[in-house]
Amino acid sequence: MASLGRAFRLPLPLCKTVMHRSFPLHRAVFKADLSAPHRFRLFHSLDHGFDASQHHEQESLAILGIETSCDDTAAAVVTGDGKILSQVVSSQADLLARYGGVAPKMAEEAHKQVIDEVIQQALGGANLTERDLSAIAVTIGPGLSLCLRVGVQKARQIAGKFSLPIVGVHHMEAHALIARLCEPELQFPFLTLLISGHNLLILACSLGQYIQLGTTVDDAIGEAFDKAARWLGLDLRRGGGPALEQLAEEGDPHSFDFSVPMKQHQDCNFSYAGLKTQVRLAIESSNIKADVPVHLTNAEDRRLRANIAASFQRVAVLHLEQRCERAIGWASNIEPSIKCMVVSGGVASNRYVRSRLDDIVKQNGHRLICPPPSLCTDNGVMVAWAGIEHFRMGRFNPPPPTNEPEDAILDIRPRWPLGEEYENGRSTARSMKRVRMHPSLTSIINSSIRLES
Repeated sequence: MASLGRAFRLPLPLCKTVMHRSFPLHRAVFKADLSAPHRFRLFHSLDHGFDASQHHEQESLAILGIETSCDDTAAAVVTGDGKILSQVVSSQADLLARYGGVAPKMAEEAHKQVIDEVIQQALGGANLTERDLSAIAVTIGPGLSLCLRVGVQKARQIAGKFSLPIVGVHHMEAHALIARLCEPELQFPFLTLLISGHNLLILACSLGQYIQLGTTVDDAIGEAFDKAARWLGLDLRRGGGPALEQLAEEGDPHSFDFSVPMKQHQDCNFSYAGLKTQVRLAIESSNIKADVPVHLTNAEDRRLRANIAASFQRVAVLHLEQRCERAIGWASNIEPSIKCMVVSGGVASNRYVRSRLDDIVKQNGHRLICPPPSLCTDNGVMVAWAGIEHFRMGRFNPPPPTNEPEDAILDIRPRWPLGEEYENGRSTARSMKRVRMHPSLTSIINSSIRLES
């Protein structure tokens, strides 16, 4: 696989710009009808006076992807033959360090401050203007509603002004599909573990057709890493996960006997709330002061913090290993032809996580596929690529009206499942929140197919 080009990060309101890279393309695309909740529509060339045929040639296809689901403002341009022309990310790391996590209102304001510059840098890096684009792809969920709205409004403004079709993208599906950009030979079906602010085990049967084998019952591994890093007094500006991983390399992973979560539940769901409590109690009983940064402590205190970090990381990943091993068995029964497991999401950048999961996957006769770290964290490339995959299937929204009011009601889906729940995968632990949850992407696409047939 070709190596990534150089990347550099600048503080808000400046941005990080990443490389040019080539990959061959596969197939596919979908488009969410942002004006009609819970439904996808297939728009043909004559519908609404929009000529879609001019946008379907692979060589000339160029899609701008916009991502604002949480705390990073990202945009990228990807072409139909799989070239990443540009990638720009504006990080809110300073805000995360200041508030100890994502503050939705502050995150929304930060998105608004930089989104125009991020998009213009992405277009400039690609040597394109809006008139050269074939479509706009934008994350519509899941995520923080205030943050999602910023990206969707901007995408619709550009699409309306330049008469471009628009693709609504599922954030978690984008994380899964990016592996098909990195690995041209990856075909459906395959198993996917998504590990970031949400944990998800998915059997990807085909584009838009997913079976949910396991999900997050309470707290996800990414949130647990961030909280543990904060309690240990680590520098969060690079992210809690990377900081904790670095400290854990100095520690003894067996020094604290933390319990593996949910061992009594024979399913593939995830829970990190209890492990977080164990870590917090261990820190308190060790008299570690979170307000004293680790670099200002003495050798004994640092060693103690490193031991807690290493022990936490070992057990947190062991929980992943156990769930993945069970999921491989379930997935093999459903789709015996699967050969690969994709691991993506921000925590997939962790080297220890990759190493341990690689061992589990190989022991079961499969191959582990992990995108490069810059494509595991939230980024515009994955959104643009998901847009390309679905756009080439012919499902999309026509250009929005040019005079759409800023207070227009938008179809934003903060709680949006990706796949249909596997019967054996239903959680027997405490019930998960299902308030105001949208129908899954898979069920929406299936309903659309039935309506079109």
